[in-house]
Amino acid sequence: MNRRLALLQPYPFERLRALLAQPASAVGAGGEGSRPAPPSRFVNLSIGEPRHATPAPITAALTGALAGLSAYPATAGSPALREAIAAWIGWRHQVPVDPGSELLPVNGSREALFAFAQTIIDPVPGALVVAPNPFYQIYEGAALLAGAQVHLVDQSPQNDLRCNWGAVPAEVWARTQLVFVCSPGNPTGAVMSLAEWQQLFELSDRHGFVIASDECYSEIYLDESAPPLSGLAASTKLGRRGHERLMMFSSLSKRSNVPGMRSGFVAGDASLISAFLKYRTYHGSAMNPAVQAASIAAWQDEQHVVENRRLYQAKFDAVVPLVQAVVPVRRPEAGFYLWLPVPDGDDCRFTWRLFHELNTMVLPGSFLGRRSDSSANPGAGFIRVALVEDLEACVEGVRRICSLLSVAF
Repeated sequence: MNRRLALLQPYPFERLRALLAQPASAVGAGGEGSRPAPPSRFVNLSIGEPRHATPAPITAALTGALAGLSAYPATAGSPALREAIAAWIGWRHQVPVDPGSELLPVNGSREALFAFAQTIIDPVPGALVVAPNPFYQIYEGAALLAGAQVHLVDQSPQNDLRCNWGAVPAEVWARTQLVFVCSPGNPTGAVMSLAEWQQLFELSDRHGFVIASDECYSEIYLDESAPPLSGLAASTKLGRRGHERLMMFSSLSKRSNVPGMRSGFVAGDASLISAFLKYRTYHGSAMNPAVQAASIAAWQDEQHVVENRRLYQAKFDAVVPLVQAVVPVRRPEAGFYLWLPVPDGDDCRFTWRLFHELNTMVLPGSFLGRRSDSSANPGAGFIRVALVEDLEACVEGVRRICSLLSVAF
């Protein structure tokens, strides 16, 4: 048995199930007898799973390509898919990408982020991966199973929910092989600025680490005039040649409401692409031919993406004023999460009460972060609210959250 498996913490949703199964006394939620019956409608705002309808052109392309299942797909994907992705990158990010050497289709960004760490990490003693805190849990698991340790950079209200790269000690950077970046951020919704990218690129040039830029929320933004800046676009604006030591990760899951299709891409440094393709050839990560056809249809159509953003914008328009009447919170720059403070810093008790008293599920922020030797868990005292249900359900769920916040505060 791989001994590194013992290093992995339970996944957040496993922890959530265990939390909600506990008795009231275990979470300090008071006695059972004083609780009224909860609302009959269950509202699930815990998991970041898009639930808008999958666009018809994508499903039509998928079903129309089922004959392709009779052949083994190439790990590098079809030329048509690579060209469609390269064209989209050129249009969206104003960055020319060679479809033959600077990008690869992948089976969703989650699979690719994990596999990329196995490709990059040389498990020498002291090897480090740097990641934001709180964070998408794949970063930690990928690093640990690749034989590295993780150095976390806290994101808190005190630093505007951003990573202060300049605060990372030089001795940490000297041992760092890979940095995970998430912009727009999960769970905070923060977007990295060009100045932040420049600082990180300068550190990469000085210390030689690779940057993995997770941008799976890049197309869910709330201001049509200000789409989030990608790592590739920042690299180009700053005059960097060949996107050295940079890999961008993107996905159709959120952009096109196809999380079950498992389709995305990586793009960037051609030498990293070459190494990653070699790893994936052995890993068996080729994309289903029918999924490739559906992905081409998705990358070639923007109208459904604009409509998707409109639906999320309507939810934020409806719920943010409700929350702001109770607690101080700002509208995120991108993504579909609200990152809300809860009373007494006890996000687990609040989550338990919300579920058992008001039939509404969210995710405790502490499950997305870690406590370090020098600081508390920056996710503690927050809940992540995923606005993925329909508008009516999101409004109802947030009203319930606000009612509990009002009593608690």
